[in-house]
Amino acid sequence: MNILGVGISTINMNDAVELSDALIRSGNKSYICVTDVHTVIEAQSDTALRSILNHSFLTTPDGVPLVWIGRLLGHRRLRRVYGPDFLIEMCKVSAQRKYRHFFFGGKPGVAQSLAAKLTERFPGLEIVGTYMPPFRPLTRNEEQQLEQMVREAQPDILWVGLGSPKQEKFMAQFCGRLDAKLMVGVGAAFDIHSGAVKEAPQWLKTMGLQWLHRLALEPRRLWRRYSICIPSFIWGISLQFLGIRRFSIGA
Repeated sequence: MNILGVGISTINMNDAVELSDALIRSGNKSYICVTDVHTVIEAQSDTALRSILNHSFLTTPDGVPLVWIGRLLGHRRLRRVYGPDFLIEMCKVSAQRKYRHFFFGGKPGVAQSLAAKLTERFPGLEIVGTYMPPFRPLTRNEEQQLEQMVREAQPDILWVGLGSPKQEKFMAQFCGRLDAKLMVGVGAAFDIHSGAVKEAPQWLKTMGLQWLHRLALEPRRLWRRYSICIPSFIWGISLQFLGIRRFSIGA
């Protein structure tokens, strides 16, 4: 479905898992963008990001407002594909399929803690590597080191936790260069499942108010983001629904 020029996959969690499983078994390579309102708004002024989202294997409806809009548009099977939940569901499949996982991103110690907690939760889960990149872009030498590390680890899934839009741009740049079948940008999933950040209560998530929980945890970092993206999204989607403005997915 077209949301402000971003093509959001009209899927539910089962669809996302089954399609991802099929891609891995096919031997092809691609990436998944787990997308919320913030990313959609970022894509309005960033044509490169919009193109990356529109050329993904899946661009999942991570945000509850995207699901509400999809249901209004008639996509009755559409459900939220929330990054942290998708990570857990793919770990369940991996225990059966013997898929190998690599975690890229997070603050110091987060990826290692995540790996430890997931292997404890899913006995037999194969986590073959972690990498905490610097905050700045990788140098050419660091890129080569990463390529070699991933080539030796041979993961089926490379999880990217850099936050949007950094993780989407990383995946688009390195998809095909890194020896991983599927790359998935999951944002805060690393912090949540490692225990570094407390998850929002279910009732807030159901009401589409998870952003309030995140804002309460990190007000200095997130107040500007939400004060801009929420009004911008409401204004843009209103114009789209009223037919005043048309948005193309062609970018």
